[in-house]
Amino acid sequence: QVQLVESGGGLVQPGGSLRLSCAASGVHLEDVATGWFRQAPGKEREGVSCINWVDDTYYSTFVEGRFTISRDTANNTVYLQMNNLKPEDTAVYYCATDLGCAQQDGIVYHMGSGSWGQGTQVTVSS
Repeated sequence: QVQLVESGGGLVQPGGSLRLSCAASGVHLEDVATGWFRQAPGKEREGVSCINWVDDTYYSTFVEGRFTISRDTANNTVYLQMNNLKPEDTAVYYCATDLGCAQQDGIVYHMGSGSWGQGTQVTVSS
């Protein structure tokens, strides 16, 4: 059974940084694609970034240059380093794995249902 546990969310001022972690069990993250998705209140869930099993990375344009996705194979964890955060980045961030992911028209999207974590809240506010 795949389990994902996200952590690292919190309250940060605009321009600040956070690093989200997605720790996995029941799956080897180096063998699958893993992505970060977010959902703000009243909005649909949107793709943020993903990394596949050959380390290709994809970013939606609204985070490109500010966010970095990476994978730590030894700890079976995927990270999302978020810099220069903006109020519009406020959302619940979800990690998902064992799915297909790609970018089209500047937006990361996923294919297949995958396995999802419970989410971590990120609030960017002064």
